[in-house]
Amino acid sequence: MAAVATLVRRARDYVQTKEFREYLASTHFWGPVANWGLPLAAFKDMRASPEIISGRMTTVLIFYSLAFMRFAYRVQPRNLLLMACHGANVVAQSIQGTRYLLYHYGSIGMTTPADSHNPSATSSSQASAAPASQSPK
Repeated sequence: MAAVATLVRRARDYVQTKEFREYLASTHFWGPVANWGLPLAAFKDMRASPEIISGRMTTVLIFYSLAFMRFAYRVQPRNLLLMACHGANVVAQSIQGTRYLLYHYGSIGMTTPADSHNPSATSSSQASAAPASQSPK
């Protein structure tokens, strides 16, 4: 318990320093904060239908984030907050890219979470997939 109290005290003391206030007023802080909109939007869109995913834009965002991950690591002082933001975006866009590829070129029967809760949507899609030569009973 004493270790936790020491850690909290050290964090409180650091937050009150001039160095920390200067960091909060810098682009090293606000740039990554603004960039977090990209991965957050991608994670939010994972619940939507894969029909809305743009394959080209997803690919561009992956390479954009990879380039800026390298930049964030190479710049002095290193901007690890920016690097984490772009790392999260690479993960999110890669998942979106996989969903795009599976929907357009792979598994045709991919459903959205909304479809999985609606059994009538699944049964109607299976009924329409039946060959026309079979007569309904």
